[in-house]
Parts: sequence; structure tokens; C-alpha cells
Amino acid sequence: MGSIFNTLNIGYSGLSAAQTAVSTTSHNISNAESEGYTRQRVVTAAATPIFSAPGNIGNGTQITDISRIFDNFVYDRYTGISSDKEYSDFTKETFETLSTYFPEIDNVGIKSDLKEYYNMWQTFADNPDNDAIKLALAKQAETLSGSIVATQNKIMDLQSSINDQLYVNVKEVNLLAEELANINKSIDIAEAGGAYTANDLRDKRNYIELSLSKLIGAESNIEKIESNIGINSSSNEGYGSYTLSVNGFNIVDGGSYHPIHISDSNNSNGYYELSYERQDGVLIPINESISGGRIGAILDLRGDKMTSDSSGIPTNGALQKVIDQMDAFAATLIESTNNIYASGATDRMVSNTIGIGGTQSLIDSNINIKEGAFDIVIYDIDGNETARRTINIDQITVMTGVLGSNSIEGQIAAEGDDNADGNANNDIDDFIQFNWATYASGENAIEFVMDSASAAKGYKFAIEDKLQTTEFDSGSNFAGALGLSRFFDGNSAKNIDLNYELKANPTKIAAGRAPITGDSSLSLSMVQQQFEVYNFSVGTATYTSTVYGMFDVVATEVGVRANEAILNNQTITAQFNAIEMEYSSISKVSIDEELTNLIKYQTAYGAASKIITTIDQMMQTLLGIKQ
Repeated sequence: MGSIFNTLNIGYSGLSAAQTAVSTTSHNISNAESEGYTRQRVVTAAATPIFSAPGNIGNGTQITDISRIFDNFVYDRYTGISSDKEYSDFTKETFETLSTYFPEIDNVGIKSDLKEYYNMWQTFADNPDNDAIKLALAKQAETLSGSIVATQNKIMDLQSSINDQLYVNVKEVNLLAEELANINKSIDIAEAGGAYTANDLRDKRNYIELSLSKLIGAESNIEKIESNIGINSSSNEGYGSYTLSVNGFNIVDGGSYHPIHISDSNNSNGYYELSYERQDGVLIPINESISGGRIGAILDLRGDKMTSDSSGIPTNGALQKVIDQMDAFAATLIESTNNIYASGATDRMVSNTIGIGGTQSLIDSNINIKEGAFDIVIYDIDGNETARRTINIDQITVMTGVLGSNSIEGQIAAEGDDNADGNANNDIDDFIQFNWATYASGENAIEFVMDSASAAKGYKFAIEDKLQTTEFDSGSNFAGALGLSRFFDGNSAKNIDLNYELKANPTKIAAGRAPITGDSSLSLSMVQQQFEVYNFSVGTATYTSTVYGMFDVVATEVGVRANEAILNNQTITAQFNAIEMEYSSISKVSIDEELTNLIKYQTAYGAASKIITTIDQMMQTLLGIKQ
């Protein structure tokens, strides 16, 4: 049967259990605001009873565990939605920043500058010999090109900025993954033999898991989950082998981790590329495998696929698409303007540098020359047309070649009676010299120059595209694609600018095709250009629109994507708040609840103390009987 000393031990066990419960509750209260902390509870059970003839006699209480109240299933949903929210937050912030670069709604920006630019051409057409208007036109052309370049630079800087953030975030992922692997080792040591659960270490592990989910959409996987309904109906804990992966790539495997490699050494533009190192040391590119968290948002915005050539430019990504659209807008504006401007008479035209050989097909090259034809027109000093020859371009036309060949050079050099006057000495081949130049860089250029003797007599020439329809875009685009007699320099939104010669001396800007005063035919074509429809190529997509319309496409798509990102973020935020509330209700510390528990355990401690006091009085009685 039980003894008085056994009853004393029962009181002591209650006292000890209450004291441990008070300590655990105090631990909860002190960590109520600690990130990642999960509230804990003392789990007690009746101690093994003493067997006696009257029946089993209770032997007090014992602490079986100090468990945290944690639900793996809710936590998995919480980390998943946290990844989605981080992705959405970053995407929204980026598009909100991007949308500020297109302030067209306030009637300022590129579209406003474009409108003023065409208005200046109209003013110039009304006053073709006014040098002051030429200066104003040049200034407006510089303003327009400056706005385009500035906007494109801002977009590219934004893209570069998030590329830099990619490096920082991946480094943080690697540091956290290494720390997580070390924590796994500590948990294995602390829980060896199944004596108790390393609650604080598990909290730290979950907090790192949450951080990695936010950063890269990482997902943890644990061998088995055991329910702990005795402490809470929602409580369960995972045990056994542990991995943390990113779309199937394990970056943490128990106590070891596999860092994500990040490098820009193979990219001339400094864009980072990510790879995963297999057990055999082989690096596997994983840019396209990451779709969650902040890093997933960065890759989707910046672009996760790179060109295979030396340029190393992203071939996809929301920001890269805007950059490509802006380049297409500017390139078409440059080429179409220069194609028209080449119809103004001059004595020399020099192309941009071109990356094709003299015997390479023009149609099959990367230069935007189309099948068709253009005319070379000769004007005398009085502006009269002296000769005109059509140069045809088909699938096999090349730049250089002998007389009679299907080349630009051969067609210009061919003898013919261009003006039908029976005189063989006043035709295109007598006026124009074709020169082909190869530079040290390996790039080439062509030059059309007026024969010096004819130039001395005041002869000039022009290139007029032969339009197959009434639309400006139906010609060969020969002069525009090569940049002959340029109004704009450059070939994209990154470098568009007024031609350097016209910038130095705006009075050289031509208003007409013929070299005479009062001719405004060229400037009228420039005015008409704003209403013409062109094909704007962006990757595999083609937009058929006016110059205004193409810019509207760019600005509108940015606005739509920004609005979409905001609405999507609102939806995800609502989901996040609901799941976070559910997770908090299970695992987070409630000060009110803990204070109630503190009073309860304090009362239990006092009651256990009363047991010991009672036993003490009983022992005093026994001792008194003996005396």
C-alpha cells in the first residue's frame, strides 16, 4: 500500500509539473513577438500507479513531453501562399514603377513629343525655305529621340536592377540552405533516441523554410507526420528523412545542402544564369525551373531564356518584351523616316555598317530589305529630273557583282538609255559611283557618290522607293534599312538620335526632293508618314499599326499588365491573410490565453504546495504520537 512518503512524492510531482508549466507559459509570453516562434504546451500523464490489495493507488503526475502546437498541413499552405504573395508583391511593385515611365495619360511623354514632331514637319512644309523652322524641327527631333532613349534606358536600368537583386537573393538562398542543413543536424542530435522534441530548433527550421519559400518557392518534404491530438486537435509533427526542393531540385537533403550556382561569366551583358550541381559535379541550368517566390518573379520579369549568340540578351520576360517593343517602335520610325528622307537630292550617301557580305542575298539577310525596287533619280542644278533608273531586288539580289549580274552594283553599272534621249553619256551609270568598303571590324558599308565632274555642275541624286501600293510600307525599304542619307541615326530605342550632320547644321535639312527652293514634297511625305501603317516585328510577333498605334500598344500593355498585377495582388493578399490567420490561430502565442494559463498553473502550484503542507502536518502528528 502507499506510504506517507509516497504521498509526499505525489505532491512534489504536482509541484514540479506546475512549475514546468509556468516556465513554459513564461517562455511563450516572452516570445510572443518572436518571428517563427510556435507556442508550446506541457504534456502530462498519470505516473505508474502502485499496485496494492485494495486497488491501484495513484502515484502523481509525470511530464511526458513539451510539445509545440503545430499543423504541418496548414503550414504547407501558409508557405505556399507566402511564396505566391512574395511573387505577386514584387511583380506589382515592378509594374507600378514601369508604368511611371509612360505618363501618356497626362498628355506628356513620347506620344506628345511625337505629335509635336509631326506638327513641326507640317510647319516646315508650309515654309520650306525658313532656316528658323529647320532649327525648331531639329530641336523637336532631338527632343523626341531623347525621350525615347531616356524611357528605354529607364526600362533597361530597371531590368538591370532586378538582375542585381537576383544575385543578392540567390546568395541569401544559399546561406539559408546551409544554415537549414546545420539545423537538421542539430535536430537529429537533440532528438536522438526519441527522448524529446527540439521545439525551438524546429521553430527555427520552419522560419528558414518560410524565408526560402518567399525567396525561391522552396517546398519541404518530410518522411512521416504524426498526429498529436492529445495536446490539440490540429497539432501534428513531422519526423524522419527531410528534403527541401525547388521544382524537383533538392537544395537541402537532411544535413547536406546543394548551393545554387549563379554566374554572369558567359554573358556579355552581365545577366546572371542559375544552375544546379548534381552529385557528379555537372551543372544543370535551372533558370526556367524556378517559378515561385521573389526569384521566380525576377526571372519572369527579367527573362529566364537567353539568346545563344554572344549578345546574351533575354528572349522572354515582361520587361524584355517592353524593351523589344520599344526597339521595334523606334527601329521602324528610324527606317521609315530615313527611307523617305533618302528621296531628297544630295551628292553622297553612305550606309550604316552592315554585317553581311557583298555576295550574300539581301532578302535572306538580317537587314529589313524587302522584295521590290527603288529608283535612282538624277536632278540638274535647276531641279529638273535628268535620269531615272529602277533597281530591282529579288531573292537572289546581292550587293556587289560584275556588270550584268543581279547585284546592286551590277545594275547601277549597266549601260542604258535612262532618259530616252539616245545619249549614252548622261545615264545613271555615268553619274553614280558605287563603292563597297570593308572595315577592320569585318563589317561593311556601301557608298553612292555623284561623279565629281557632274557634282561640279550641280547635279544631285536621290533614291525613291517604288511603292507597290499607295502605302509607304509596300516598297523595298532599301534606303531606310541601310541608313542611306539619314535623318535619324541609330537602329533602336537605345540609340535613336538626329543625324549628327543635321544636328551640327540644321539648315541642311531638306524640305523637298528636288534641290530647288520652294519644294516641300519631302516634308509633306513626312507629315503623311504618321498616318501610314507599318509592320512592327517583335520576336515572332508582328504588329500592323501606325507609328502612334505601335507606341499605344507599348504604353497600353504596360498599363494593362500593371492593373492586372494590382488586381492579382489583391486576390492573393486576401488569400494570404485568411491562411495566415488560420496558421496564427493554431501556432501563434495569444497573450490573453497564456495569462489565463499562468493563473491556472499558479493555482495548481499552490494546490500542490498544499499537499506537501498537509503531509508535513501528518508527519508532525506521527512524530508526536511516538513521543
